[in-house]
This record gives sequence, C-alpha cells and structure tokens, in this order.
Amino acid sequence: MTETDFLARADATLAAIEAALDATGADIEVNRAGNVVTLELANDSRVVINTQTPTRQIWVAARSGGFHFGWEEQSGAWLDTRGGGELFASLSRIISVQGGAPVVLRAP
Repeated sequence: MTETDFLARADATLAAIEAALDATGADIEVNRAGNVVTLELANDSRVVINTQTPTRQIWVAARSGGFHFGWEEQSGAWLDTRGGGELFASLSRIISVQGGAPVVLRAP
C-alpha cells in the first residue's frame, strides 16, 4: 500500500471509529487532533488510537497494552499484527473491559 493509500484509508477509519462511538450513545468523550483520536471513558481512563505512517499501521494504547493493526487486503480489514483480531471488535473489547460497561462498535 502506498503512503497516499494508507493515509486515505487510515483517515477514513479514524472517522468511522468516531461515528461508531457516537452511534453507541456510550458516555465516552471523543477528541481528535490530526491522526490521533483520544477516548476519555466515564471512569476517567483513556484509550488512544493513532496512525503510524512509517509502518502503515493503526496503533491503540490502552490499560491492557499496546496493539498494532495492519491493513489486510484479503479480508478488507485492519487486523492485529500479533493476534489477528479485527480493529473494531478489538476496540469494543478494550473499551468494554477498561470502561466497565459493554460497548459494541460496528465497522462500516
């Protein structure tokens, strides 16, 4: 994937994450500054999602650790480079566990 392709796909994904979070109605404050989306959960903890252009990845930082997601053309999804989990499903799990309330994000 070229850098231009990555930037376009990653930007669309960050926007989709924002929209998916809004659709849940959960008590999560979403702030975006460029290529970084910070989620402030109701318990005052944070999850940070950002793009890493050199590696062509989306990174997630949470209490449970750091996760790296690369675009998998075959599946048409961002997959965890270590566990293979899909980005939106992984975010649902991470946010639910860290925030203490179930949140389900739907991929577009």
